[in-house]
Amino acid sequence: MLVLAVGRPDRERFGPLFDDYAERIRRFGLAFEARWVPEVRAGGRFSDSHVREREARALRGALPERCNVIALSPDGTSFTTDSFTRRLEPWSQPLAAFVLGGPLGLDPSFRKPTDTVLSLSPMTLPHELARVVLAEQIYRAVTILRGVPYHK
Repeated sequence: MLVLAVGRPDRERFGPLFDDYAERIRRFGLAFEARWVPEVRAGGRFSDSHVREREARALRGALPERCNVIALSPDGTSFTTDSFTRRLEPWSQPLAAFVLGGPLGLDPSFRKPTDTVLSLSPMTLPHELARVVLAEQIYRAVTILRGVPYHK
């Protein structure tokens, strides 16, 4: 699995939480990787749409050739834990790539061809917090699939 985000992760506040869940997932023998692409600063000479387009190009360039892209957005589809768990294995064949946009969100041109648009919440979350929530939900799903008592 891959978590790909716009913007360098903040290692102080949320980094340790994300790393903890990442390590827990890896203990199940699963590949779990986090990558990021640089954030393009809005304002100045770039319009918001231009910023999103540039970030979308960088995200596309950072994705592996063969993967199922799951874009995260507040207006995406919300899943229960059970429905997310049922989808995780098919998404992971060959690789699930969860993609988080920058402060302006994901460009519509990036979202349209994705396999799924997922919402962690209808509210906007800071992407650092969204990474942690996503990692926890992936870990929760893996424990359910493996029959490990964490999710109850």
